[in-house]
Amino acid sequence: VYFVESGGGSVQPGGSLRLSCVASGFDLDDFTVGWFRQVPGKEREGVSCFDSSDHSTYYADSVKGRFTISNDTTKNTMYLQMNSLKPEDTAVYSCAAARIGGTREAEYDYWGQGTQVTVSS
Repeated sequence: VYFVESGGGSVQPGGSLRLSCVASGFDLDDFTVGWFRQVPGKEREGVSCFDSSDHSTYYADSVKGRFTISNDTTKNTMYLQMNSLKPEDTAVYSCAAARIGGTREAEYDYWGQGTQVTVSS
């Protein structure tokens, strides 16, 4: 059971990136999936989550209108489309899946390895 993350990198302010997480060994359609980010010296922050049971979504205020979470069940892959990126979006981004719940970080069972996103001019 694991995730494989990809899509991180360096981009200028205003640019876009799409993060991907391919799940192996479990079916994402049975989980709430989420994206988190962490900057060194700070606590991990929940960015967005998607509840597969009712397709409801949550976004942190800091990313509303700029980020979009999605889940392609045919590919067992989750995505985070990030547009209009800002320097303050710089962080290590991790995907995660929660079998039950998903509103709190502690409820997530499986985690990706993390990918660095750097927004800088």
